[in-house]
Amino acid sequence: MLKVFLFNKTKIPLLEKALDAYSMRQKAIASNIANIATVGYKRVDVKFEDELRKSLSAEMIKGVRTNEKHISIGAKNLNEIEPEIVRENSSYNPDPLASGVNDVDIDYEMVELAKNQIRYKLVARLMAESFRGIQKSIKGGSV
Repeated sequence: MLKVFLFNKTKIPLLEKALDAYSMRQKAIASNIANIATVGYKRVDVKFEDELRKSLSAEMIKGVRTNEKHISIGAKNLNEIEPEIVRENSSYNPDPLASGVNDVDIDYEMVELAKNQIRYKLVARLMAESFRGIQKSIKGGSV
């Protein structure tokens, strides 16, 4: 129980969610690329960052649920945000037959793949630094 409480006061839960989202996005992009020649395939994407921004925004109203059956009001709490696979992405509206047989555009997917890899590496590095900081504070010296 102490371990969970200790980590909840750090940025580790947020970084863990980001790693989960980027891992899921990597699989979605790989699926899109693998199905580029599949007739009628609809590209998939992962929705995460917009919900995270809303949750972290001070401008959004956040309601407190006193019962799990109540409807949540306003932005979600950080622990309620989960990456989600979606079939259509409103920010990307390609030619419906970008590859000739479906809506997957290989150039767009390769750019998204590179961006996702950079994000994953950054978050993994931040996670490692967080653990080093905790280890340093426990040992009381340099690590």
